[in-house]
Amino acid sequence: MYALLATLIASVAIVPLLLHWLSPYFIQDFRYFIIVVRKSFEVKSYARSVPYYSVLDRFLDMVNKHPDKPYIIFEHKTYTYRDVDKQSNKVARVLMEHVGVKRDDVVALFLSNEPAFIWFWLGSVKLGCAAAFLNYNIRAKSLLHCFACCGAKVLIVGSEFKSTVEEVLSELREQNVTVYFIDDGSIMPGCINLSGKINQASDEPIPQSQRKDITSKSTAVYIYTSGTTGLPKAAIINHARLWLGACVLGSIGVNSKDVVYVNLPMYHSAGFMLGFNGATAEGATVILRRKFSASQFWDDCRKYNVTVIQYIGEVLRYLCNVPKKDNDRDHMVRLAIGNGARPEVWKEFLNRFGKIVVREFYGATEGNIGFVNYTNKIGAVGRQFFLHKLAASYAIIKYDSEKEEPIRNSQGLCIPAARGEPGLLVCKISSMSPFSGYVKNEKQTEKKKLKNVFRKGDLYFNSGDLLKVDKDNFIYFNDRLGETFRWKGENVATTEVSDILSMVDCFEEANAYGVSVPGNEGRIGMAAIKLREGKEFESNKVCKHVMSHLPGYARPRFLRIQNSLEITGTFKQMKGKLVKEGFNPATIQDPLYFLDESTKNYVPITQEIYNSILSKEMKL
Repeated sequence: MYALLATLIASVAIVPLLLHWLSPYFIQDFRYFIIVVRKSFEVKSYARSVPYYSVLDRFLDMVNKHPDKPYIIFEHKTYTYRDVDKQSNKVARVLMEHVGVKRDDVVALFLSNEPAFIWFWLGSVKLGCAAAFLNYNIRAKSLLHCFACCGAKVLIVGSEFKSTVEEVLSELREQNVTVYFIDDGSIMPGCINLSGKINQASDEPIPQSQRKDITSKSTAVYIYTSGTTGLPKAAIINHARLWLGACVLGSIGVNSKDVVYVNLPMYHSAGFMLGFNGATAEGATVILRRKFSASQFWDDCRKYNVTVIQYIGEVLRYLCNVPKKDNDRDHMVRLAIGNGARPEVWKEFLNRFGKIVVREFYGATEGNIGFVNYTNKIGAVGRQFFLHKLAASYAIIKYDSEKEEPIRNSQGLCIPAARGEPGLLVCKISSMSPFSGYVKNEKQTEKKKLKNVFRKGDLYFNSGDLLKVDKDNFIYFNDRLGETFRWKGENVATTEVSDILSMVDCFEEANAYGVSVPGNEGRIGMAAIKLREGKEFESNKVCKHVMSHLPGYARPRFLRIQNSLEITGTFKQMKGKLVKEGFNPATIQDPLYFLDESTKNYVPITQEIYNSILSKEMKL
């Protein structure tokens, strides 16, 4: 008996060692899978509750739990959970009583990272409405497009965006849109200032009956994402998806004691869904900054005892590029979550700023699949764990980059990519992994659906991204497909840039694309141009047009003048060769120009300019 018992105990004790030997990450894989399952069941239970338990309800619970706890700290001013609740009540009453907003209406917000963004978001949700988050960098045609596709008749504008709205005010009026400003100063004729009305409004709670019919499938937010059409698309974020985004921070160990630093744009899913709503779900404190500042970043972290930071790849590099200081490791930051960190920057960041746990993730605003690197494997975006893969039904399939389509077998079905081979990430569309699509854009919604992947009649979400899995099951992001590239944390649609350039009188045709610059994440904008017959390149005019119609991150910094632009047999512009050739004047015979923002002109690229860009003497 004793011998048998001892044998059993020894066998049980050796199981973990055996598992570690066979699969070193099994315990971490299984632990994270359990966390994901638990979070998923929580979200499902909220969906079944009557009335529906939304992220707003979690916020209200936190107000009751710790009303005097700092919730938002912005520019030296602190707002408690109670403060934000009351202020959002005021906003909701003004929207309802003075603006005329009704249940299921859409309120478009053209605001920067500021407390008003949060007040208007919460106020809208308290009325059972959806909010559309407009990127404050867009203008003219793009701004009108984004506003029109969300179906809003109300535009809430921050004081710093007067001139941008003034450019399109006549078009907005033609669409019967009313523009409301949050400004204590003077505003444009025909617009309404809400500041005084908000100050005078009652802060009494908004009855739950205002949103009694809200469900998990009701639209909560429209968040815009770039696409191959050239104009942003409004991704439909319902309340269930909002919850899933809010659960990410909790799944990696963030809790109510944490102080979360949000300096990424709130109009993006990372800043709003993961950062702000993730902190709200855990009852944490948010340090809100209007814009990212590398020079002030660590000073803010030290001043406010920040414990959790967000990043995109460029953020880590910018922080590493700031001159070293003796107090670089003097901070309380324990966790960083984001995406796009290059391995060498990742290593440099840790070596310089200390033992910060980095949680690189992969995901898309409208996507139905995501990964988190819950290990400390530098460079990876996650791990392939068989239980997660079984539950999420995702796959990485072979893809033909030249034909721009998946490779299929003789039966017309897709083929899984081999280990280490970059392939297209797809995920089965189901009740467990839904895809809501884009509002008023059925064509682009359908383009994101891939049929007959592994069985006739099945339907998968096409991520548009190439990923790969190594022999140890680590997942790595490889590249983006199509005509969208990423620069300074923003997706740039090449067709939109081409369309803007084609408006210039001296241009007959334009082909925009992104090129790599050593030492920089993403790709920077470049365009091949064909001049109209008899026309000359008007550098000043082109520069003025570009700076007037495109945000900074989307402006092509390099132009290449060609006699003709190559196209494929299906009349698609060819970009691959141009991307590879880059912008080196020593190897390219075509005239090359560089956007010099200091002189506001396109200037010829000399070898000296080219070398200064590579050496980082010239900032991009």
